Amino acid sequence: MTLEVKLIERLAEAKRTGNYQALIEAVPYAQFLGLTAELAGGELLTTMKYSEQLIGNPALPALHGGTLGALLESAAIFELLWRAETIVLPKTITITVDYLRSGGPVDTHARGVVTRHGRRVTNVRVEAWQADRNAPVATAHAIFLVTRDAKSDH
Repeated sequence: MTLEVKLIERLAEAKRTGNYQALIEAVPYAQFLGLTAELAGGELLTTMKYSEQLIGNPALPALHGGTLGALLESAAIFELLWRAETIVLPKTITITVDYLRSGGPVDTHARGVVTRHGRRVTNVRVEAWQADRNAPVATAHAIFLVTRDAKSDH
């Protein structure tokens, strides 16, 4: 069974049961990052649980920028999968990350918002924060291809 088929099956189950953690558990890199997902007040929040392996600058200490970028991209993808009416895995076209401040050695949360959903392309804005949602550590704007091609038609 391919990873894509496994993800589609997990997504269908997550939508049916409301357990989005099962979807995250199907993605090995999401597991490595310590990601969790939960619905809170109608929002899908993705959290990256702190662990020492996420530190990029041990002198501060500060989270590695790559892990913050991965959290932002993952939150955008999970938001798209949660909002989508059909089960199609989005493909990243581009993502632009703005690092606003150092991320400390604590849990980091992210929330994606679909800003435009077309037939082929979808735009998502994402914010990541730690203790204060009004003081984001990073933001991103991502563009995804959301149509099926002949190879991925399931």
